[in-house]
Amino acid sequence: MKIIIAGAGEVGFHLAKLLSFESQDITLIDTNRESLAYADTHLDIRVVRGDATSISVLRDAKVAGTDLVIGVTSSETTNITACVLAKQLGAKRTIARISNTEFLEHKDAVGFTKFGIDELISPEALAANEIHLLLNQSAFNDTYEFDEGALTMIGLHLSRTAAFVGKTVKEVATEYPELDYVPIAIQRFGTQYTLIPRGDTQFKEGDQVYFITTPKGVDHIYKLSGKVKEDIRNVMILGGSAIGCKTAQDLCKSSFNVKLVENDKEKAFEIADDIPSCLVINGDGRNVELLEEESIQNMDAFISVTGNSETNIMSCLVAKSKGVKKTIALVENMDYFQLSHSIGIDTLINKKLLAANNIFRYVRRGEIVAMTRLNNMNAELLEFLVTPNSKVCNKVIRDMDFPRSAVIGGVIRDGEGHIALGGFEIKSGDRIVVCSLPQSIKKVEKLFV
Repeated sequence: MKIIIAGAGEVGFHLAKLLSFESQDITLIDTNRESLAYADTHLDIRVVRGDATSISVLRDAKVAGTDLVIGVTSSETTNITACVLAKQLGAKRTIARISNTEFLEHKDAVGFTKFGIDELISPEALAANEIHLLLNQSAFNDTYEFDEGALTMIGLHLSRTAAFVGKTVKEVATEYPELDYVPIAIQRFGTQYTLIPRGDTQFKEGDQVYFITTPKGVDHIYKLSGKVKEDIRNVMILGGSAIGCKTAQDLCKSSFNVKLVENDKEKAFEIADDIPSCLVINGDGRNVELLEEESIQNMDAFISVTGNSETNIMSCLVAKSKGVKKTIALVENMDYFQLSHSIGIDTLINKKLLAANNIFRYVRRGEIVAMTRLNNMNAELLEFLVTPNSKVCNKVIRDMDFPRSAVIGGVIRDGEGHIALGGFEIKSGDRIVVCSLPQSIKKVEKLFV
């Protein structure tokens, strides 16, 4: 697949890195000589120095006939302009990164596709949505919804008291026949090895386990995992960044009690005007005395989304020491993901990863509706739409030539989620959620083409 990425910043470089590992034909455009030089020496890609809104630069990048153009510079105007021009010059599909979330809300009314922009993504909006979802499923450290919750992916650490521990997948299914779930991935404690569970796979203490479940299955998993669903109402947000403001706005609309701490006085006043139902405090959130004055010990959740990863991690640790049930930190360094649970933070989120996950589904073959990568695990979760021509159409699951390092997590049919076992027959129009290790993705894609 021929892909042009405009912008060699955090998101652009991360995308180029992920895509180059998959042997895609990548061209990276940027005006910054240093960023391009770094990308050129570290990745197997072509780089073009110049303005992505220049027609001659786009032609130099061979935009005509390109499968996908992704605009992810720090300027949304540049991204939108580059995508419009690329479409007119012959690009097949375009995606623009935006920071103004109003564009997302009025996407259909404005009709961006008429201008030549197929998809808009906002890393800030994606992060705010992720935070909102994590607060609603408070006991879990990772979560993702398919088709507005028809199926939900949840990730959690198995404690010693979990009913699963010491039993195989098959034993749990026999013992709890009413349990509406399927385990899709396991990472053993202290390892980086991702396992796709089978019937004889045993759950062990400390495992990070991912399940796909229906809405009624969520409560069962709470019960059997020994997790308690905490009622989260009082939330403190550190940092009035775009993510902080969007999160505060969303949570206030959902009747959460929100306090937001922002160091910049002018910005604090602006946020207070924009979100009247949010209590905005002007002060340094790294100051423990300030946090105590603002009753951090009475908070149900603490979310740190300043521009500094270390500040976010340290302030979450302070919140945890004060008895806050749920802590979420925004981090830029992907290596920190491996540390989150050992240092005691519930969830780390990363804008680059969220944006890359969102864009990745346009690179995969087959009719992909949604896609996400499991945090700190070497596995992808993909939602395929079954067409009449798909190889799996009208086939029973057990009769499919499905790779061992992939598993069908569930099926959404007519808006309803089903945990699909061996005897389930796949029909045209079904949405199939599949978890796969990298080595099996191409084989899985072929089944849905």
